[in-house]
Amino acid sequence: MANKRSLFGTDGIRGTANSAPMTVEVAQKLGQAAGLYFMRSENRRHSVVLGKDTRLSGYMLECALVAGFLSAGMDVILVGPLPTPAIAMLTHSLRADLGVMISASHNPFTDNGIKLFGPDGFKLSDGVEADIEALMAEDLSDRLASPAEIGKASRLNDAAGRYIENAKASFPRGLRLDGLKIVIDCANGSAYRVAPKALWELGAEVIKIGTNPDGLNINDGVGSTHPEQLCAAVKEHKADFGIALDGDADRVLIADENGNLVDGDQILGLIATFWKQHDRLNGNIVVATIMSNMGLEKALKKEGLELQRTAVGDRYVVERMREIGSNLGGEQSGHMVLSDYATTGDGLIAALQVLAVSVETKKPASEICKFFEPYPQLLKNVRYTGESPLKNPSIEKVKQWAEERLAGRGRLVLRASGTEPLIRVMVEAEDAALVEDVVDTVCDAIRELTGE
Repeated sequence: MANKRSLFGTDGIRGTANSAPMTVEVAQKLGQAAGLYFMRSENRRHSVVLGKDTRLSGYMLECALVAGFLSAGMDVILVGPLPTPAIAMLTHSLRADLGVMISASHNPFTDNGIKLFGPDGFKLSDGVEADIEALMAEDLSDRLASPAEIGKASRLNDAAGRYIENAKASFPRGLRLDGLKIVIDCANGSAYRVAPKALWELGAEVIKIGTNPDGLNINDGVGSTHPEQLCAAVKEHKADFGIALDGDADRVLIADENGNLVDGDQILGLIATFWKQHDRLNGNIVVATIMSNMGLEKALKKEGLELQRTAVGDRYVVERMREIGSNLGGEQSGHMVLSDYATTGDGLIAALQVLAVSVETKKPASEICKFFEPYPQLLKNVRYTGESPLKNPSIEKVKQWAEERLAGRGRLVLRASGTEPLIRVMVEAEDAALVEDVVDTVCDAIRELTGE
């Protein structure tokens, strides 16, 4: 019988720092279990690349993970604060057995998380995560390293430079950012040093916000989840582009020269058509999730491109991309996976592709970033306690009612969050009033069950 996951969600383990499951004890046991799991191959030294974002709790979890890995006999390569895609890249580049990123992405500093990458730089499958969880439930004391086999910890001093060069290599050869003024918002997160430097080295004039982390201010009024400051700064400085990353820089949103925000769907459509023109889009297929706008799907179809949808989560986007050989996928939230350059979402590399379109076509952001007219779309969250209300039969009834109302005119997406006790209700249709009515009715039905 296959093992089941309970600690791991859609994007690793996540929770409130210093409370279960984000405790020293869990992190140390995870280090031991993951270390033992990935040391089952040939007889040689094994290593793990360990990075983090800028949260205060990162120090605590980093130390606990290091202790766990070392006690299992695995060497640890510490790289400090770097974007999640940098950890994936370095894991593969350094031929490490495992990569670990300590981050809760776009969540506030009070939360933290742990993401794991295999030796190929891809996120672990559900099955591998379940196997590691099963190991964590066992007594591992008799399987830990002998005194002579305990691992060593070292710091990779040029880790940031390696990532910057990797990101710059994704920008088309022969093109430069000279003459462009760019506002970059790093969310006081893991890209606060590398992203501005990469843009500057490519020739841009760079205006920085969200680049002064203090351990408590990650994603606090800045970054892709709070883009208002970015949009205002673009207008204030008369910039050509604004780029907003999240806390671990695996997602991005763009602001045009007028301060208008561009979401992941528009970015995905822009890159897809640009790559098709250059015969670079594998199979003329783009992978997105069930949350992507219907307008994107219709616009891609007009361009002769196919949109395939997956469950929410960039790991599922990547899985589908690998299954069908696609090299472009993403989420409306700004996760962009460009597999020619990265094995996971990379906000900086995606932003560089948008900038490349502008430089090559000599067109402003406002012109290139309006790929399609979105359908009216509304997303609301309903918090709950205890068991998910989606398991209640009455929800199936209201879902059926909603789908009948939307038949032929729109769609409903009803799902539980993978990281919080929330039910997400999303509706889109050509009629905005219909969208609002259906969302409110479904949310009210859920609240009646939960008492929230």
